Amino acid sequence: MTNKSDFTEQEWEVLREGPPIAGLMVATASGGGTFRESWALAKSFAEARQKHGQSELLDVLVAEKPHAKRYGSSEELEQQGLERLREAIKLLEQRGSADDVEAYRRFTLAVAEHVASAHKEGDTQVSAEERQAIDKIAATVKPS
Repeated sequence: MTNKSDFTEQEWEVLREGPPIAGLMVATASGGGTFRESWALAKSFAEARQKHGQSELLDVLVAEKPHAKRYGSSEELEQQGLERLREAIKLLEQRGSADDVEAYRRFTLAVAEHVASAHKEGDTQVSAEERQAIDKIAATVKPS
């Protein structure tokens, strides 16, 4: 099993930022609901803590407070955020097990989906812009 000690402090920060970045990308994809979407991001971590034991890597990751760097714009968040997600997946593919990569990928997408469904956009639970952001995230974290 892969755990925090398998990574440098800087590498761990990249892994730690991935899921919150995904949530923030979705939250900024369309207007409105920022409070609910922020709450959904935090709740995703709390719910993952309850599923303790499915992945040692995720157990350690979700035990820490969600954290992501602040970006100057949603465009910067998307560009740099997707790059950070690529970097995180690459690190896990190099040092982690296939199960760890898959658990991280699933959790990252679950955070994005949870944030997207936290606030209705008009008559739609998930807006087209949110769906597009989720699709970009999914393409970025897909297995290579």
